[in-house]
Amino acid sequence: MSKRNAILAAALLGAGSAAQAEVVSAAPNGFEVRHSLQLTVPPATVYAAFGQIGGWWSKDHTYSGNSANLRLSLSPGGCFCERFPDGGGVEHMRVTYLDPGKRVLMTGALGPLLYEAVVGVMDVQFERIAGGARFTLSYRAAGFAKGNGVELAPQVDKVIGEQVKRFRAFAVNRPRAL
Repeated sequence: MSKRNAILAAALLGAGSAAQAEVVSAAPNGFEVRHSLQLTVPPATVYAAFGQIGGWWSKDHTYSGNSANLRLSLSPGGCFCERFPDGGGVEHMRVTYLDPGKRVLMTGALGPLLYEAVVGVMDVQFERIAGGARFTLSYRAAGFAKGNGVELAPQVDKVIGEQVKRFRAFAVNRPRAL
């Protein structure tokens, strides 16, 4: 078996190919990060898993310390929200465009960007490819933020990358209806 075929076989046996991640651009007033991966499950499964955000988003990147407090309503105007044990909560993002199974566009400033004069857009795309699905998540944020976009981009890229890695494991390993 050639080295190329061995690599291809290893990729097909796993959950998919390695994730591609990059800081697309960074400037003092904003940045864009993108993560893309290929999964060996159908796009509908990937889309459904994305909506179960409490099952894969890290508790370390929540306000309440508990991912079970997260919800994502995949509908126009739907909320990526977190409830607090005391009855309060936070709106992380709002669904502003939805093409079920193909694309979800959300607006909102994630994490500490919430406290800045920043607007964020998360663009999530689900594409059918041979053997499964391609999942691509881009997050763009711009405005006035302490720390500036050049310094924030690698930090946000790292956090988004962690979530995408967790998402991959959840999407591939979650129970599916027969």
